[in-house]
Amino acid sequence: MPKDLKWPFPAHPVPVWWRWSSFSVVASVSLMSKFWFSYMNTLKIHGAEKLHKAVFNRPATNSLITVSNHHCCVDDALLCAALPWSAAFKTNSFRWTLGAKDICFTKTWHNYFFGMGKIIPLGRGEGVFQRGMDFAIDRLNNNEWIHIFPEGRVNMDKSWIRFKWGVGRLINDCHRVPTVLPFYHVGSDTVLPNEKPYVPNIRKKVTVLIGDPLNVEHHLNWCREKGMNATEIRRVLTTFLQEEIEKLRLPATQLHEMTS
Repeated sequence: MPKDLKWPFPAHPVPVWWRWSSFSVVASVSLMSKFWFSYMNTLKIHGAEKLHKAVFNRPATNSLITVSNHHCCVDDALLCAALPWSAAFKTNSFRWTLGAKDICFTKTWHNYFFGMGKIIPLGRGEGVFQRGMDFAIDRLNNNEWIHIFPEGRVNMDKSWIRFKWGVGRLINDCHRVPTVLPFYHVGSDTVLPNEKPYVPNIRKKVTVLIGDPLNVEHHLNWCREKGMNATEIRRVLTTFLQEEIEKLRLPATQLHEMTS
């Protein structure tokens, strides 16, 4: 983020004009994403009820972290499309996600647009204790929903990339153990290719496989019983999450290939 750009989120209490502006951005982008993926293309979601339950029916005292692979810059729009139409208007329940400063927050209007879209600026190479991570943890401690792409960048060749440890900090630093839900998707990069001319496509196929909620509390308790420090806990949790995401890769790919 250029030095002359301000932090995109207002201090509390949040002004009414910002709330309405954020509502407009989130709702419009969600509706367009839903239409694009569901009607201009073919979207198959396996286990959608798990995502819907975690977003809308989890206990009021629970926060939510969703974790997925990252194959295309429209993967966040895919997350919007995986929710019911009505979710576009429930912006208080909608996800926060982390976005790279050097991509999403390079101009003033980008700063406002992505900020109102509930995207948190994150600096590559600035570590797990930067302002964006602190803000995300505050959201979780307010029982909200954070989505994260732990690969830290668009994985265009779909190779194995070690997850960034920030996702481990999100879990470990929550006041209460969050609900953690993994999913894996295939085909988003055919809807919007990663190479020029970046022209959106139609009549492409996208498959999403939602996993089961993960028992991160067991791993947290085990780490603490072993007397691990915070750095070691972040490492263990991140490795566990990566293994769970990898378990979804093959079945998601097979489901994608089976879908006509």
